[in-house]
Amino acid sequence: MLDDHIELRQRRDLGDTINIYFEFFKQNLKSFLNIFISYNGIFIIGFLGISYLLVTGFVGLFNGSELLGVTDSAQELESAIYLGFGGLGFVFLFIITAVLNYSLAASYMIQYEKNETPAVDKKRVRSLISRNLGKIIIFILLLIAIYIAVFIAGLIISVVPFVGTVVYYIIMLAFTAWMGVSFMVMLYEDRDVTDALSEGFQLIKANFWKSVLINLVIGLLLGLLMLLVLMIPGVLIGVYAFHSIENGVDLANSAFAKVIWTLALSIILILYSFNQSLAQFVNGILYFSLHEETYNEKTRERIDQIGASE
Repeated sequence: MLDDHIELRQRRDLGDTINIYFEFFKQNLKSFLNIFISYNGIFIIGFLGISYLLVTGFVGLFNGSELLGVTDSAQELESAIYLGFGGLGFVFLFIITAVLNYSLAASYMIQYEKNETPAVDKKRVRSLISRNLGKIIIFILLLIAIYIAVFIAGLIISVVPFVGTVVYYIIMLAFTAWMGVSFMVMLYEDRDVTDALSEGFQLIKANFWKSVLINLVIGLLLGLLMLLVLMIPGVLIGVYAFHSIENGVDLANSAFAKVIWTLALSIILILYSFNQSLAQFVNGILYFSLHEETYNEKTRERIDQIGASE
C-alpha cells in the first residue's frame, strides 16, 4: 500500500468525514478530472450544441418580440423550434450525464479503495460500470420514482410555516444520503437494487443526523465553490457586455456575442455535471464510514493481521 493512500474504511465523526472528503478531493482531483473528460468528451460537444440552440432560440425570440416594437411570426416560430429542440436535448443529455457521472464517482472510489493505491485505472472504472449497467439503469429509474414521491410529500409538509420548510430540507438531505449510500452498496457489495436500497436505508437510519449534516455541510461548501468558479467567466462576460454596450455593439445580433453566450452556457452545464460527481464522493466516503461502524470489517482485518504476525 502506498503511504499517500487514504484509508476510507474507517469510523469517522462528522468533522473527520468532512476533512477526509477534502483531502480525498485534493489528492484525486487531477486523476478524476482526466477520467471525467475522457468519458464526457462527446457530451461536452453535445452541451455546446444544446447551448447554441438555446442561445439562438432565446436571442431570436428577443429580437422578434413586441418589446422591441417588432413582430415577426416566422422568426418567432423558428426561434421557438430552436428553444424546443434545445430544451429536449438538454433534458435527454442531462439524464445521460447524471447517470454516467453518478456512476463514475462511485466506481472511481471503489477502485481506489479495493486497489489501495492513489493511481486509479480508468479501464477498471469503465469495466465496473459496464458490468452493472442494467442495475444502474433500474436504480436510477427507481430513484426518480422515489424522488417524485418524496418531493410531493415534502411540499405538503413545507406548508407548515418555518418548521415545515426545515423538515422538507431535512427529508431531501436524508433522501440524497440514502440514494448515494445505496448506490455504493449496490456496486461495492454487488447486491441487487432492492437489497442495496434496503441496506442503504438501514445504514442511514442508524446514523441519521450524521448523514444529513454531512450532506448539508458539503453541499453548501460545494455550492460556494461553484459560485467562486463561475464568478471568473461571469466577471469576464460582464466586462465584455458593458464595453460592448458602451461602444454601441448590438449584442442581440452580434455573432461574436452569440459565441460568448454559447460558451458561457456550456461551461455552466459542464460544471454542473462535474459537481454531480463531487457530490457523490461525499456519500461514497459516508458509505465506507457507516459500513465500518456497522460491521467492523477493516478492524477485524487489522486484528487478524496482528495475530498472524505474532
